[in-house]
Amino acid sequence: MTAAALTVCPQLSASAVGPRIDLQVLVVTNGSSSVAAVAAQLKSEGVPYRTVDLRQAGRPVIDAAFLSDTVDGVPRAKYQAIVLPNAAPFDRANQAEMDAIAAYEAKFGIRQLDAYVYPGANVGLKPPGYSGTLDGTQAQVTPAGKADAFRYLRGPLKFDDLAADVSESYGFLANPLPDDPAHGKSFQPLITATVKNVTGTLAGVYNHDGRSELLLTYSANNEQWQFRTVAHGLVTWLTKGVHLGQNRNYFGVHVDDVFLPDSRWSVEDDCTPGEDCADGVDTPDIRMESEDVAYANQWQRQHGYAIDLAFNAAGSDEEIRKHGDDPLTDALVENRDRFRWINHTYGHSYLGCVQDNSVRPWRCQTDPQTGQPVWVKAEDINQEVTRNIEWAKARGVTIDPAELVTGEHSGLRILPQQPEDNPNLVPGLEGTGVKWLAGDASRDPAQRSLSGVRTVPRHPFNVFFNVATEAEEVDEYNWIYTKRADGGSGLCEDNPSTVTCIEPLNADTGYTSYIVPVDTRIALSHIVSNDPRPHYAHQSNITEDRILYRLLESVLTSYRATFADSSPVINDDMAGLGTELRRQAAWRDALGAGAFDSGEVTAYLQDGTLTVKAPGGLDVPVTAPEGTRQGSDPFGQAYAGERSAYKAGDFTITPPGA
Repeated sequence: MTAAALTVCPQLSASAVGPRIDLQVLVVTNGSSSVAAVAAQLKSEGVPYRTVDLRQAGRPVIDAAFLSDTVDGVPRAKYQAIVLPNAAPFDRANQAEMDAIAAYEAKFGIRQLDAYVYPGANVGLKPPGYSGTLDGTQAQVTPAGKADAFRYLRGPLKFDDLAADVSESYGFLANPLPDDPAHGKSFQPLITATVKNVTGTLAGVYNHDGRSELLLTYSANNEQWQFRTVAHGLVTWLTKGVHLGQNRNYFGVHVDDVFLPDSRWSVEDDCTPGEDCADGVDTPDIRMESEDVAYANQWQRQHGYAIDLAFNAAGSDEEIRKHGDDPLTDALVENRDRFRWINHTYGHSYLGCVQDNSVRPWRCQTDPQTGQPVWVKAEDINQEVTRNIEWAKARGVTIDPAELVTGEHSGLRILPQQPEDNPNLVPGLEGTGVKWLAGDASRDPAQRSLSGVRTVPRHPFNVFFNVATEAEEVDEYNWIYTKRADGGSGLCEDNPSTVTCIEPLNADTGYTSYIVPVDTRIALSHIVSNDPRPHYAHQSNITEDRILYRLLESVLTSYRATFADSSPVINDDMAGLGTELRRQAAWRDALGAGAFDSGEVTAYLQDGTLTVKAPGGLDVPVTAPEGTRQGSDPFGQAYAGERSAYKAGDFTITPPGA
């Protein structure tokens, strides 16, 4: 089989009124993690799909009527692709269902994905030459794969090996049987690997009996890097590159508290002054210096990546009041056009309830008569926002007033002390222009709408706000994640469901040998999950040892080694990421409410044209191959070798080959 046979262009009828193929995927599951992983990718991208669970009594029978019907006298395929747990998931009593699927696929040109198979002649493969653990294996995308569905990958693809004493992924390596042109049988490897001197296929396409099956010979789950990297390619191959939904790899990074000093962790007393240290314990504050500005600017240019500076102007004003000038302010203002800026409020004041810091942890002050929380006033919130805007405007610092990061994400609810938003938050933001408000994704992961203001949840890096050196980071990390017997706080012992105990890290090497790899893996898992939520750290992390850069370099290097230039990380500003979150949520809600099943949204291929009909106000994400046109113009935006866009209302597009 040649690479050309893998074209992602839709199979189109040459007849005047050909069959209609609806853009929905059928997922048949037996409960396996491999099928669940494929379904998770469909959901992440926004691809409509219907699930049939073979374990459930009373499930629908998959027969010709279930799979197809007629609309206006024209044959309709209800599903554009089918996902099966393996090549033969039905028992003998239900073999008629597999026969119906095979006939349907052959009739309409529908593709099939077998999520995890054992190699054999029934799938075009010889018996496996290797069976066993694949942990740490370096797999390769073949030229045929890179020429088509996996064109967005550079490779190699490394299988996870997170624990030496745990088998994390099992699979088989096998080679294809010889092609049999006389009977229309061929096999095209897409991903291969070598283990213990045995080379074989891990993913490939088996063509037979007028059908095409993409099969995987390794087990997977949605959290594993070896699946996450190929997941979009599986969707592309299944749907021939034409489907509802859109996929991007997002990575935004905010650096908070710029101009302010941050308290420093005490390595001697394992605490932070002003938070949980005993009286008399003190450490020097951490604050950027002018040299850090030049380094940040150089780093951005060198790595082709922009960081967003979330600033608090009070830090600048206070430094100038004390010393008459501030070299940090001078350097940042001089280089103001080389950074993206975000309003982080003027003084980083807490904007939720009025805090009672006489106890630890703090609690909300309450009205002695009503017992209700005492809230920071709307006018105080407004002043914190507008003073920062005015400071920036006076110094020629360009900011988008629609973006706001409050100190500690305050004003929004925070458990357990403040289970509700400050009711004065939205009134306090009136007239400021704020539309996007940063939240903490570790506490409140979903975007919320607050009377015209939408949250943008942010992922925290595990690089602490109160450290500037590798030694400080490792010391605090050890305090949190080690047992009392090892000198730690025992937090991991007290909360085993949320915190995992580790062996103490070496103060000199622990940051680069353990913390950076772990946080790199976490950040990459967000990036390759179509997740627009940005990450955040603090200005303390880009001074002294400048430890944040080592982590960012690790993330970008790992990503760029795997993904091709056509799939860059989307390094958008906060408003852009918030907009994408809103569109994703609206589309996800529409699918969840049954918009596709009810016919409120329809999308189908017929005679070389993709037709989409949707209610007004709903943006529909659509992905199609490069070369797709809307009228005489190219459709959408280019990414990963495809074209995609959100479109509202009714529209048609023409994929290539029509």
